Amino acid sequence: MAENKPEGGEGGGEAGAAPAEGEGKKEESKKVVHTYALVKFSDMPEEMRGEAVEVAVTACEKYSSNNEMAARMIKESMDKNYGPSWHVVVGEGFGFEISYMEKNILYMFFAGNTAICVWKCI
Repeated sequence: MAENKPEGGEGGGEAGAAPAEGEGKKEESKKVVHTYALVKFSDMPEEMRGEAVEVAVTACEKYSSNNEMAARMIKESMDKNYGPSWHVVVGEGFGFEISYMEKNILYMFFAGNTAICVWKCI
């Protein structure tokens, strides 16, 4: 067992160099927070999707600490531009299973963990 300690010491010297490389890997694997919109799913027409993404990004930037107000802003804008019955969820860590009108759903992420789901019901 005494022989293992010196080997560990020698290995420690090599390991001393390895963590420096490992530290570089740690820096590479840091969590990246995206500040752009990442659309995960949408069957909206291109023009409607572009406007919905723009409104969602604006709302999330304006109300970065209040998801309820961001959702309200998005809903009111979509209701005004595309008729009533739009629904919006803004937040982190939620799941959903919904019924929606065809060609009227958007599921996206903004600023890393903030998810936004916008859909229209009949």
